This record gives sequence, C-alpha cells and structure tokens, in this order.
Amino acid sequence: MDFELANRVKALTPSTTLAITAKAKELKAQGFDVIGLGAGEPDFNTPQHIIEAAAASMNEGHTKYTPAAGLPLLKKEIAKKLENDQGLHFDPSEIIVTNGAKHALYTLFQVLLNEGDEVIIPIPYWVSYPEQVKLAGGVPVYTEGLEENEFKITPEQLEASITEKTKAVIINSPSNPTGVLYSEEELKKLGEVCLKHKVLIVSDEIYEKLVYGDHKHISIAQISPELKEQTIIINGVSKSHSMTGWRIGYAAGNQSIIKAMTNLASHSTSNPTTPAQYGTIAAYAGPQDKLAEMNAAFEQRLNIIYEQLVSIPGFTCIKPQGAFYLFPNVAEAAASAGYQNVDEFVAALLEEAMVAVIPGSGFGSPNNIRISYASSLDSLEQAVSRIKNFVLSKIEQTN
Repeated sequence: MDFELANRVKALTPSTTLAITAKAKELKAQGFDVIGLGAGEPDFNTPQHIIEAAAASMNEGHTKYTPAAGLPLLKKEIAKKLENDQGLHFDPSEIIVTNGAKHALYTLFQVLLNEGDEVIIPIPYWVSYPEQVKLAGGVPVYTEGLEENEFKITPEQLEASITEKTKAVIINSPSNPTGVLYSEEELKKLGEVCLKHKVLIVSDEIYEKLVYGDHKHISIAQISPELKEQTIIINGVSKSHSMTGWRIGYAAGNQSIIKAMTNLASHSTSNPTTPAQYGTIAAYAGPQDKLAEMNAAFEQRLNIIYEQLVSIPGFTCIKPQGAFYLFPNVAEAAASAGYQNVDEFVAALLEEAMVAVIPGSGFGSPNNIRISYASSLDSLEQAVSRIKNFVLSKIEQTN
C-alpha cells in the first residue's frame, strides 16, 4: 500500500556521499577490489582513553536519561575548551549538546526559520545545508565562491545576496568539501556585512582541529564581542577525536536560541546518548596527543597525494589547508576522456577503475570531485594511480 508523503520530504535530494558509498560497498560485496575515497570520517579508531571512559560510565550505572541539553559536566568541558582554544566565554546555559553536529544544525534551523526565510549558503557547500534549510521551511540562497578566490565568498557577494528575508549565513571553515580556510581578515570583512544587516552567522567549525602547515583556524566569533553575540558555533568530536559513530556535537551561542533548541530536543531525541557523553568528557578533559598524531598523518598524505593528483592530465586543484578532502576541477579531464559531464566520469571511474569519489554536483560544483584522504597512504596512492591510468587510457581511445 502506498501512502502520501509529506511535501517537506518530497523535495529532498538524497545524499550524494551516501549514494556513492553504498554503490562502492555493493561492488565490494560482489568481490570487486574497490578503493573508496568518499569517506567523511577519520580512518583511525577513537582514542583508547575515551573508549575506556564510556565503558566505565556504563559499569558505574550511567545508562539513564540526561538533561535534554546534555550533561552539565560535559557542557562545562565544552565551555572550557572554547575558552582555552579560542578565548571565548560561554555560560553552560549558552551550550546545547546534540546527537552530532548535523543534529545541532538541523535543530538550529528548525527553531530559527519561518516559512520563506532565507539562508545564504556559499558554494561549494556541505550536502546537508540546503536540505536542512528546506526542511525547516526556509529558502537556500546560493552564493558561489569562485575557484580563483579559493572557493571563498567575498563581502561584496555576501552583501549582494542579502534581502529583507535573509535570516542567516553559513560559514564553514575549514570547508567540506574544499578544505580551505577563511583568514581572520576575510572573516572580519564578512562579519562587518553581517553586523550591518543583522544577519545571524552559523559558524560550522567541525574541522577546526584539522589544519595543516602554518595555517590557523579562526572562529568569526573571536573577532569581536559584537560578532560573538551574532554567531552560533557548531562543532563536535566526530572529526577531531575520530568519534563519528558516537554522535556528539554541540551548538554555542545566543541563550534564547539555545533554550529553544533545548526545548525542541526534549521532544525529538530526549538527550544525546549517555555513555557517549561521558566519552566526550574524557575526549575534552583527557590527553590530546592522538589529535596531533592524526593531524600529522593527514598532512603527510595530503602533501604526497596532492602532487600525484595534479599530475593527472586535466586535473587542477587548490591545495587544502584543512579538513581531509581534495576538491579538484576535473572538467577538462572528463571532456578529454569522452564524457559529457563530471557525473558520467565519476560513474565510469567506479564501474571501470573501481575508485569511488564523490561528484561535485552534490556540493553545487559540477566541474569538481571530492576525494577524501582519510584512508591509508597505500590505498590513496593506488587510487590516484588508477585514476591517472583511467584518464590516460580514455584520452588515448578518444584520439
């Protein structure tokens, strides 16, 4: 029997990332040697002291409900982390712990947006931003970060996108999918526009700890007290502490917004998973040496794979400064290989070369692909070699 679905879900676009990952897993199950470069999670296990803290919490009987906004002790640790890392003071009442950073964003848009409210989303964007805005009745307004400007939007572009219906703008730095960072000066100028027009800033900082070389992550909330008041920080332990499956994120900002988010969470999830919260207390309060180890491994992979990737005919790529993604423009390679568009190229790459990458169309950039280097160096080198051989053989066939 078929039932009529709600209009709000009919317009949703399935996650491109999950679709490619599912196809790659299907081929692997059939016995094919597929190398998947679509993963949005570190390939390291969660540090042992975090696992032990969660296990100990269960053995001590901490298996019941917690407050909807999270354990008070965890909120204190998050506040301490924000103070120590960024010099930002937040009262625990200005923090909500959520079931991952994705749920923090979802809940935020649900309490923030009325029908027709606009949210400015820079292109390229993380695939869930526009869908979450639409689910809340809002309207995504896209502003293209040009490749010649490292995919970052300018203050002029931001100002031109603002209307009387604009409620918020999303800033994701380091970015998924590009890995680029906004500098302090760039954030300051974007912030001036937001202050002028009273636009709320949603600062997605989930990749904050994954920054390489001499680059440094700056939160727009650090720049001035006025910008802190107008910013909601979204973060969590998924990427920084390799805790994707634990589903713990948080939002920090305006007390009335956080209170509304807490009220909604009390009716939707009751609370984040209790043992995972105790694990996260250990993640923030315990040793951080594993973070440095992971960062060093990611940076080594980036430096090696980047040079190999840009040697492929028709591939150009801005070198990332953070996260664990490369976002090369492959339009020329796809055309030279005889494909009408990059989506066709990506499908053929998986079917014929057994390499799974994510088409940039899912991020609003149809000329690009996203490659995750959250895999072993050996797998990455094999994958890039396969891609290069695939491109060269296709070019040879078409000439």
